[in-house]
Amino acid sequence: MAKSGKKKILKCVQMPEQAPGARIKNFDEVTLGYSPEQAIREASRCLQCKDSPCGRGCPVEIDIPAFVKCIREGDFIGAAYKIKEKNCLPAICGRVCPQENQCERFCVLGKKGDPLNIGGLERFAADYGRAQNRLDEPSRPNLTGQAGKKVAVIGSGPAGLTVAGDLARLGYEVTIFEGLHKPGGVLVYGIPEFRLPKDIVQFEVDYVRRLGVEIRTNVLIGKLFTVDELFEQGYHAIFVGVGAGLPLFMGIPGENLNGVYSANEFLTRGNLMKSYLFPEYDTPIKRGKKVAVVGGGNVAVDAARMALRLRADEVYLVYRRSEVEMPARAEEIRHAKEEGINFKVLTLPVRLLGKDGWVCGMECVRVELGRVDESGRRRPIPIEGSEFTLDVDVVVVAIGTGANPLLPGTTPGLELDERGYIVADEETGRTSREGVFAGGDIVTGAATVISAMGAGTKAARAIDEYLKKQV
Repeated sequence: MAKSGKKKILKCVQMPEQAPGARIKNFDEVTLGYSPEQAIREASRCLQCKDSPCGRGCPVEIDIPAFVKCIREGDFIGAAYKIKEKNCLPAICGRVCPQENQCERFCVLGKKGDPLNIGGLERFAADYGRAQNRLDEPSRPNLTGQAGKKVAVIGSGPAGLTVAGDLARLGYEVTIFEGLHKPGGVLVYGIPEFRLPKDIVQFEVDYVRRLGVEIRTNVLIGKLFTVDELFEQGYHAIFVGVGAGLPLFMGIPGENLNGVYSANEFLTRGNLMKSYLFPEYDTPIKRGKKVAVVGGGNVAVDAARMALRLRADEVYLVYRRSEVEMPARAEEIRHAKEEGINFKVLTLPVRLLGKDGWVCGMECVRVELGRVDESGRRRPIPIEGSEFTLDVDVVVVAIGTGANPLLPGTTPGLELDERGYIVADEETGRTSREGVFAGGDIVTGAATVISAMGAGTKAARAIDEYLKKQV
C-alpha cells in the first residue's frame, strides 16, 4: 500500500443529484455526475495500493489504480483510454454496475471510511471522453486473430456487445444478431431513462459498430435462422448471449386480470417504446393511481420508480422478505425512499382482486422470516390472522425471469440445466456444441450487467484461442 504523509480523506465526494421533488416529475437522469474538480478530489483519495485489491472485484479486469491516477493528474482522456482497453461500455458500467459489491468492496479506504467511488470516476472519464469526442483511439484493431474467420454473436446486450467488441479488436469479422428493432438488450428495454439515458447506450453501441462489428436487428435466431443455419452461412464460431427474458409470475389467483403486467412488459413499454411520451410514441401503458410492484431487486425498484413518474398517487413495493435481504442496489433503494415509494416488506401477495375484468386490489399476508432456504436467505412464513388488502389498479410482477426456450429448443445437442439455462464452462463459455459459446443471463440466470460483460470477456478470449486452432 502506498505511503503518504497526508491525512487520509475518509469521506467520499458525493455526486450531485436532482432533488427528489423535481426528479419524480421527469425522466431525466437522477445522478448528475462529477465536475472535473470533484473528480480530481475524489480520485486524490485513492491510496494507489501496489497489490490493487480493487482489481480483484472487476469482472472485466480494468486497471483501476491506473485510470484513477490519470484522473487525479487531470488527464481525463488518458483515464478514458485506459478504461477502454478492457471495457467497451464504461459510461454504462459507471451508472449501473454494482460497484459496492465488486471493486469498491475490496477498497482499502472502506475499512475506516467510505470506499473510493470507482463507479462515479469511471462514469466521469467516459462522459468526459464522449463530450470531447475522444474515445475512438483505443478502437484500432490488434489484428492478431485469424484473418477471414467469422463470428456470430446472438444478442446485443452487455455480454454480446462485449464479446463482439473484444473479437473485433483482434481482427475477426463479427456480426451481432438482435431480435428486437434496437440493439442494447436489457440496456435499452430493462433499465429506465432516469437511471441509464438511452443516448448513452446508443453511443456505446455505435462505438462497437466503429470497431467494425455489423449489427443486424429484427433477426430472431431460433425463428428466422437456427444456430446450425448460421454455421452453414459460414460462421466459424457462435456466441449466445440472449439473456433471460422469460417473465415469471407468482401463480396466485387474479394474475390474468387487466392491469397486471410482468416487469418485462412494463419496463419495455416505458424504456424501449417510450410509452411515457404517449401519444408522441404510440405505445400506451395504463397509468395507475395506486400501483403495487412485487419484488425486491433492481428491476422491481426500477418499475416502482417508473410508475411514480407516470403520475401514480401511491406506489407500493411489496417484498416478502425484509429490506436487509433485498437484492436491489443500496443507492436505488435510497433513491426510491427519497421519492416516496411505500415499502411493504415482510409482505406476501396471495390473491389479486378484480372488477369488470380489471385489477382493483391485492390481498396480502404479513410474514416472518424462518430458517434459511435453498436461496441462502431466510424463508418467509405467513403469520396467521395478518391478512390485509391493498387498493391498487395496476400490479407489476418483478419476481425474476427464466430462460426463453426458443433458441435452446432449436439447437440440437445443446446441453441445458434443469431450469432450461445453457450449460457453459465458467471460464471459457464453452458449451456442449462444438464452436458454440455462451455467457450472461442465459447461463447464470438473471444477474448484473457487469457479470454478463465479464462472461463476454472470458468467452472472447476462449473463442480467439479456439479459432486459432482451426485449420
